[in-house]
Amino acid sequence: MEEYIDNWFALSEEPSEITDNQNVISESIDQDKKGFDIPETIAVLPLDENVLFPELVMPWVVHGEKWVKLLNDAVLGNKMIGVLTLRTKKEEGDSAVSAQDFYDIGVVGRISRLLKLPEDAIQILVFGLNKFRIVEWIQWDPYPIAKIEIIKEEEIKTDETEALVRNILTLFQKVVELAPYLPKEIFVAAMNIKQPSRLAHFVVSNLNLDVESKQNILSTNELIEKLKKVNYYLTRELDILQIGSKIQTQIQSEMAKTQREYFLREQLKAIQRELGEMDEKTIELNELKEKIEKAKLPPEVLKEAEKEMERLSRIPPVSAEYPVIRNYLDLITELPWNIRTEDSLDLKKAEKVLNEDHYDLEKVKERILEYLAVGHLKKDLKGPILCFVGPPGVGKTSLGKSIARALGRKFVRISLGGVRDEAEIRGHRRTYVGALPGRIIQGIRKAGSNNPVFMLDEVDKIGLDFRGDPSAALLEVLDPEQNSTFVDHYLAVPFDLSKVIFIATANILDTIPPALLDRMELIRIPGYTDPEKIAIARKYLIPKQSKENGIEDQTVTISDEILTKMIREYTREAGVRNLERTIATVCRKVAKEVASGKKGPFVVDEENLRKYLGKRIYFDEVMSGKDRVGVATGLAWTQTGGEILFVESSVLSGKGNLILTGNMGDIMQESARIALSCVRERAKKWKIDEKFYEKHDIHVHVPAGAIPKDGPSAGITLVVSMVSSLSLIPVKHSIAMTGELTLTGKVLPIGGVKEKSLAAYRSGIKEVVLPRENENDLDDIPADVRKKMKFHLVKTIDEVLKITLKKSPRMVQKKKTSSL
Repeated sequence: MEEYIDNWFALSEEPSEITDNQNVISESIDQDKKGFDIPETIAVLPLDENVLFPELVMPWVVHGEKWVKLLNDAVLGNKMIGVLTLRTKKEEGDSAVSAQDFYDIGVVGRISRLLKLPEDAIQILVFGLNKFRIVEWIQWDPYPIAKIEIIKEEEIKTDETEALVRNILTLFQKVVELAPYLPKEIFVAAMNIKQPSRLAHFVVSNLNLDVESKQNILSTNELIEKLKKVNYYLTRELDILQIGSKIQTQIQSEMAKTQREYFLREQLKAIQRELGEMDEKTIELNELKEKIEKAKLPPEVLKEAEKEMERLSRIPPVSAEYPVIRNYLDLITELPWNIRTEDSLDLKKAEKVLNEDHYDLEKVKERILEYLAVGHLKKDLKGPILCFVGPPGVGKTSLGKSIARALGRKFVRISLGGVRDEAEIRGHRRTYVGALPGRIIQGIRKAGSNNPVFMLDEVDKIGLDFRGDPSAALLEVLDPEQNSTFVDHYLAVPFDLSKVIFIATANILDTIPPALLDRMELIRIPGYTDPEKIAIARKYLIPKQSKENGIEDQTVTISDEILTKMIREYTREAGVRNLERTIATVCRKVAKEVASGKKGPFVVDEENLRKYLGKRIYFDEVMSGKDRVGVATGLAWTQTGGEILFVESSVLSGKGNLILTGNMGDIMQESARIALSCVRERAKKWKIDEKFYEKHDIHVHVPAGAIPKDGPSAGITLVVSMVSSLSLIPVKHSIAMTGELTLTGKVLPIGGVKEKSLAAYRSGIKEVVLPRENENDLDDIPADVRKKMKFHLVKTIDEVLKITLKKSPRMVQKKKTSSL
């Protein structure tokens, strides 16, 4: 340690007074601090972000007129100052201090060297003498002076202190080896220090610790405690340095690996050049150039492709941008810019294909043949976009396949259900990581021709959120005037979609945006009747499932009666999707018997139908029911076709409230309020107590409360149910009804007459009440169903009540109504 300090003081000179011409004052210091007489009062110099320890030297620069004066006065006196560390750092130029700004314990220092700098600054070298504690502050101007008390530290060497000292030296040696900010010689200096306290101060002053930790060591008087704290700080510092060293080693290892790969690649290139071979990149670029030449790209696309090829040739294969450009060029060269299939339209053949693939649907087939005929005669036809609308399982998607087969075109289908990102249609810009072209361009690439039949399935289930509106992007795709220059964000060049036949499918129209709906020609595909389903099952489904289950060479006989039971007792749908699943179940059971060694023929009768399919799932509730008060049978239209709907009403004691339950939507709730107003207005006419609402509430419930229900077509059903409850006249359970009601009692037309009528027919209902204005819709109902059912066409609610209630309300005895 003495050698270390001596090296510092070797530059010292004899002191002299401070003058303008001589701005360096230095003095050799007697290192024996016992020779100094420390006064009781002393000028206090603040120290920022560091701590002075006894018997150590510290250089720092002092700024400010106040502190320059303090140092000048000290140098002219006994050269002693009290050095106290500030608790918080002061702003530059802020020389105002108070007692709260300082720690309580500091070190008396002797100025051993001083160098005047411009702008009221002095660089000093101070040697620490003894620790002191502030007893009292005496003055603050022109600089702080305090009365101090010297703190003496007793050093008693024990085995424990010896062990702690050895541990400190071991840890300090490791820290010096790892810390880049410590010279190797500093450990030698530490080895030469004999006093444990001085060693602790020396080690801590050289560690990269915060001011609070250093001050903690200075303030600790008990030797063993001080040495333990130094051990703790050393251990923590060593951990930090080891982690840093590990991180640095990893980084160097990765850099070395990259450099090694680079050198090896360069060597490989050099070897390939010597052997006259091409490297992988050159081979790849040549293949891409060949593909671009063969693709016969349009001029605008060719220009873009050549520009990207030029970029690709300048980028190393390890670059992150290289695969992005490579994938882009692959897409450009694989798109069918000039590849198209020749239409082989023969109307008779097309009609044959449609009849082979689909049963009935005569109007739909006729419209499709008209569309194909016009497209064949007018080559540049920018025709309408067809949209097949109907319940699930009626064959919308397979109609698209049939059109493609009839024309000899490729068929592509994408499902738009749940699509909420505009980029799904128009693609991502290539600047994004993981960018892809939109699903339209991907479909064209997959088809391999620029004129496929492109089916947009479930167009009514497109969503909308913060990522944009996919339906807005579809406007350009489906607009014949715009889609000849459709620009996908990923492709960034126009692609001609005008030759593509787009066909959309949807279950409902309510959720399709009006602008998109306006671009499409709607072709409604209704649900099937039971005879139609039997014919479809016999012609398509049974042969198909027999083949798929490996029993096509077996004789499986299912009579029409059994098929009817399968339709009515195990399915409830407008299409035939569940019926096909049910037939598949029967075929699998038969296949199991065949595999077990049983030989046919196999006849599915009523007995083994239960064995194959289990208990019946659906029951004909209407046919098994009775005429009841307050329960009316309505008809509803859903995405899966028509359904029967029961409306129940009950009269309760109350104050005229209308209670609605059964998950009704806003429009249906409005219909209920209209129905109640209609009943109140006609109460006298229908022989109902005119003031029933003053003492009674009416509760209207629509069963199956978990299923949302909405729409105005239940208006007349609600009135019939309420009037039945108020008059105690039962409703005929064998009659179903549907129709919107106005406040004046007029019955307005509704939609879905065919689906609702078929639902009533499936449920065994033979009479249906319909609005008079729906008379023309009866033609859509299959003739065989129409013959077996009776349709009551009405204009007013009075006619409805007359048909649906078992008695006319006028015939009810007054005592019954008054009993409410």
